[in-house]
Amino acid sequence: MTDKLLEAIELETGRDPAASVIWMHGLGADGNDFVPIVHELGLGGSPAVRFVFPHAPMRPVTINNGCVMRAWYDVSFGDLEGGSRRADENGVRESEAAVGRLIEREIGRGIDAAAIVLAGFSQGGAIALQTGLRHPRQLAGIMALSTYVPLAETLPQEAAPANAATPIFMAHGTHDPVVPYAMGSGSGELLGKLGYDVEWHDYPMPHSVCLEEVRDISDWLRRILQRRTTLKRPTS
Repeated sequence: MTDKLLEAIELETGRDPAASVIWMHGLGADGNDFVPIVHELGLGGSPAVRFVFPHAPMRPVTINNGCVMRAWYDVSFGDLEGGSRRADENGVRESEAAVGRLIEREIGRGIDAAAIVLAGFSQGGAIALQTGLRHPRQLAGIMALSTYVPLAETLPQEAAPANAATPIFMAHGTHDPVVPYAMGSGSGELLGKLGYDVEWHDYPMPHSVCLEEVRDISDWLRRILQRRTTLKRPTS
């Protein structure tokens, strides 16, 4: 991966956005995957938000017989079994750096870091956690769907004090056959033990997103972004 900015799809819910949500897709998908959810979130009446849906780079994926597809990092056989949270460290850190560049671009476009949410599904959620928990600037929140904490063993040493109190929304399907529920819930428990503010949700679904989850995401985003953008508004 180069230092080139990732290509992305952008949607704005109104003029002059006061906040940004950078939302990473799952393995084999692309930035289009979660575009339709913007309308379903029903954020009308909230401060205008810019949604950024980046495309992961193309890379061979071991678990899919080396086929080249969009992936934030490689996945090998056994990486998602038995509660393991192993991950391709080089790929994870490359993607962390790439998402960090997207954060800096939003800041350069006038969005305060404290009004930026990192979000993601599956692999994308792992990168949201990896990046958000280590980012040196305070962010508005981290949303991690059907995923787990990658490189968990280095988190206590690498965690950024600026995001020690950043709200985290985690959700997982109890019937997930791809990323086992135990991996997600175990990651939520780990973060809780490390002192993070984790709001946990689970739903009777497979490796997907359901309507109830979308409603919960909408409620959480409204709370987070309203608080952050209100704090940054100048007083008369």
